[in-house]
Amino acid sequence: MEGAMDKRIGSVPYLNSAPLTCGIESKTEFLLPSCLAKRLRAGGLDAGLVSITEVLFNNLYDILDGVAVASDGPVKSVFVAHKKPLEQVKVIHCDTASLSSVNLLKVTLAKRGLSPRLESFGDYDRAAERDAMMLIGNPGLEFLRSPHAHQILDLGQAWREDTGLPFVFAVWAIRRDQRLPGLGQTLLQAKRDGLAKLDEIIASYPEFDAELRAAYLREHIHYDLGEREKEGIARFVEQLRAVTGETVFEPNYIAGF
Repeated sequence: MEGAMDKRIGSVPYLNSAPLTCGIESKTEFLLPSCLAKRLRAGGLDAGLVSITEVLFNNLYDILDGVAVASDGPVKSVFVAHKKPLEQVKVIHCDTASLSSVNLLKVTLAKRGLSPRLESFGDYDRAAERDAMMLIGNPGLEFLRSPHAHQILDLGQAWREDTGLPFVFAVWAIRRDQRLPGLGQTLLQAKRDGLAKLDEIIASYPEFDAELRAAYLREHIHYDLGEREKEGIARFVEQLRAVTGETVFEPNYIAGF
């Protein structure tokens, strides 16, 4: 089992994923979300902590029940920073590392009758110079800590206000054609261990200060995938179908195996 699973699990190098890879770090390859999705799609990994839209747009995966990276209100690490009122914004520069965040942005804008052009960017060093941009993950958290003249539209909060439901940003996607016995239980145990050791993770994680880490992991992110989270995914499927020409597949949840 050990050899077969060596580096066949993929996750992201962000604070919010740390509790889900507790004890399996040596078996896990850490990649940016878009790179991780490509590796998983190509069969280079058996399981990946990927954006929910990777699963919804590709009929290749099952979702491991019980585990998610979700928010039920402000998420803090996925937001639009804008200098003008959003109604006056013509272009939003987006970090395209997370397709879930880009598609959540499309849904959020459509709900408000807005249709600015979305353009990709990758230069966080110049982020504060831009009139409007969507930032995610650790770089987004860092931006909020730095001086800036932007208003912030937190996409987790916007979704909660629009739907009354949590938003699921990422899930453990298991390739149907490469399901290893025990893999699901390994990932569920990593979550249990991570939540049991949350104080230790908050104390030892190298980025940001302990106060920010504690607030983020205890108040803004949660890791359950229960009925309300599934309702949130179902609502997202409905709204995603209204803003994309791509096929959006129904999610399939599986228990630990």
